[in-house]
Amino acid sequence: MLKSSTIADEQAWQNLIPDMEAWNQVRNACGKNPHAFLGMHHGPGGKGILVRVFDPEAQSVTLLIGDERYEMTSFYKDGLFQIWFPDAEKHFNYKLERNYDRGTFISEDPYHFLPALGDMDVYLFNQGEHHRVYDVMGAHIRHYNDQTGVDFAVWAPNAERVSVVGTFNCWDGRRHQMRLLGSSGIWEIFIPGVAPGDLYKFEIRTKAGNFLLKTDPYARQMELRPGTASVVVSDRKFVWHDAEWMENRKKRPALNSPMNIYEVHLGSWGGPGCPAADYSRPDGLPNYRQLALALADYVKKMNYTHVELLPICEHPLDESWGYQVTGFFAPTSRYGTQEDFAYFIDCLHQNGIGVILDWVPAHFPKDFFSLGRFDGTALYEHEDPRQGEQKDWGTYVFNFGRNEVRNFLIGSALYWLKEFHADGLRVDAVASMLYLDYSRKEGEWIPNQYGGNENLEAISFLKRLNELAHGEQPGCVMIAEESTAWPGVSRPVYLGGLGFTFKWNMGWMHDSLEYFEEDPLYRSYHHGKVTFSLTYAFSENFILPLSHDEVVHGKRSLVSKMPGPYEQKFANLRALYSLMTAHPGKKLLFMGGEFAQMIEWNCRQALDWNLLDFPIHKGMQTMVRDLNKFYLDQPALWEQDCIPAGFQWIDGSDYRQSVLSFCRWDKARKAPVLVILNFTPQVYENFCVGVPAAGVWREAFNSDRQEYGGTGLLNEMPLPAREGKCHGQDQFVSLRLPWLGAVMLVLEHAGAGERAGKEE
Repeated sequence: MLKSSTIADEQAWQNLIPDMEAWNQVRNACGKNPHAFLGMHHGPGGKGILVRVFDPEAQSVTLLIGDERYEMTSFYKDGLFQIWFPDAEKHFNYKLERNYDRGTFISEDPYHFLPALGDMDVYLFNQGEHHRVYDVMGAHIRHYNDQTGVDFAVWAPNAERVSVVGTFNCWDGRRHQMRLLGSSGIWEIFIPGVAPGDLYKFEIRTKAGNFLLKTDPYARQMELRPGTASVVVSDRKFVWHDAEWMENRKKRPALNSPMNIYEVHLGSWGGPGCPAADYSRPDGLPNYRQLALALADYVKKMNYTHVELLPICEHPLDESWGYQVTGFFAPTSRYGTQEDFAYFIDCLHQNGIGVILDWVPAHFPKDFFSLGRFDGTALYEHEDPRQGEQKDWGTYVFNFGRNEVRNFLIGSALYWLKEFHADGLRVDAVASMLYLDYSRKEGEWIPNQYGGNENLEAISFLKRLNELAHGEQPGCVMIAEESTAWPGVSRPVYLGGLGFTFKWNMGWMHDSLEYFEEDPLYRSYHHGKVTFSLTYAFSENFILPLSHDEVVHGKRSLVSKMPGPYEQKFANLRALYSLMTAHPGKKLLFMGGEFAQMIEWNCRQALDWNLLDFPIHKGMQTMVRDLNKFYLDQPALWEQDCIPAGFQWIDGSDYRQSVLSFCRWDKARKAPVLVILNFTPQVYENFCVGVPAAGVWREAFNSDRQEYGGTGLLNEMPLPAREGKCHGQDQFVSLRLPWLGAVMLVLEHAGAGERAGKEE
């Protein structure tokens, strides 16, 4: 049994406080190292052991050592309790019993623990190279001997003081003040007894004396809107069942594999008539687990290869669709927990479906509770609005030149790829990152050190991001939404590129939609819009997107963009989808497009699944399903997507008739697909088209089938190639070409001229 010394009077009590400045910093909650004063220390002159506790709400505090109880002394009314063991020679384990009006609580002393971050963690973080930074920053359940609690760490280098506040300490910033780890800018504390589900924030006292309440930048779960607190999550590891998928992904080169992406906004995908209509939550939102089963079943039936989710990182405003992120490590609580989200991806993987996440490193919102002016200074953003603000979106721009900011963003990307097995990230608004003068007038931006408009720091960040993603997660894809002619976006970093796997082909999207919006009578004057994309189709590794951005803000739905009467609108849309499928490049279609949603997408309104009660909409869905299946079955449509050898013009200059014909080649050049597209309401009987191989051709796809809502103008008989010059080929076939439609032929039986047209 230890013997404590009786503190008889206030003077004796004060003698145990040799550093009044340190005490005043703790009392006024304005210091950087409360651990140097609180907790267990050697007594005066190095004699004995002294324990100090600061708790301004406690009525009394008792120190517990095994079964022994020692009442701590307090003379002041400001919450300082002390006890001295003059004969103790070594530090010992103890607990604290704190008595409050509302009850008694027993826990270990938060100021009795060493930092959880090691020197190497701190070094790598400050260098911007901690590839598992999410394991040391934020809030993490830790187990020390028989005590469980949470380690908290946050980067706030310019703060005067940082505290953890939450449901476990009445949101009182005086009670769990953090220590600053050297010059790293990282504040840290371990708080025993904090458990999963507890809410917390960081209370930051700025150098100007202001107080800020901030959510944890590294939080893994956030309170459901409109709440903004961070949530402590369990340290329980999710048990994955997708080992086969992950192993096969490493062996499957993305460039010459099929990729047909279904873009989804989770909150509005379901609705009456949808497989995920049975929502059990009072707010009507689906759960990740419900969505996993329903979406996996639907996507499999529709023959898509991947799902791409609009941003699921936590965001406070539904109408931002997730593009104004406040939780870069937290799947939104709208649809469940992080374990629920892991289940979602695991379920899709087990069903053979890849999952791509939309990720937003270009900017972040100015919400007072989030990253903006985090420690009272421009920490994650630039101070100068000419560098630090994106006026188009009313947001801040990340300071990509700051190591800790780069580490934060790269850590977020790797977190989703590693911990959630995401198959790729679609990086939003890359153009706004590359150019310092993006959407800015003269005088509103600052040139780089060479006088140019290139954001050198952002370029360096993107290259490093892609190097690490591809290096540490083999088989993942990194996709750039980049709308300019920046060279080498999807070329490797070692060849001078940015290192992305793919780039969205925004030029194809805009040109194609503008062409299809033209009345067919005038399309001959705009023929270049539908052929121009082939002049640069292999300059990058492209994805052809018909995305959410094209069906909002007055742009109308895809089918509503199409000209002509009702039936022509649908025929035009079938032709557009056929063009996208046959054109070099991977594919992406936003939800609702597959059954010709009539109205614009609204994030607060479910898709109009009831349209499937109408035959023409059901027919569109059936066509998309069959077209997707045809795509998967034909290596010629994806095996050589990114190189010129996979494409051959037959006739791209027939502007008078608005007809295109070309051939797609597989790698072995034995199973070509011949594509003929008619963009007018004119039906052509006995239409002659040159073919690159002799033999018998067969119609494998026709967008005008009656079950698709068409008129049934088909080529049901085999089409033998006949000798004769046509479109520069030595043989041709004669077929029926439907109005506003697509015909795709495959070589059924190769003849003597099988290799005609092959490169020598």
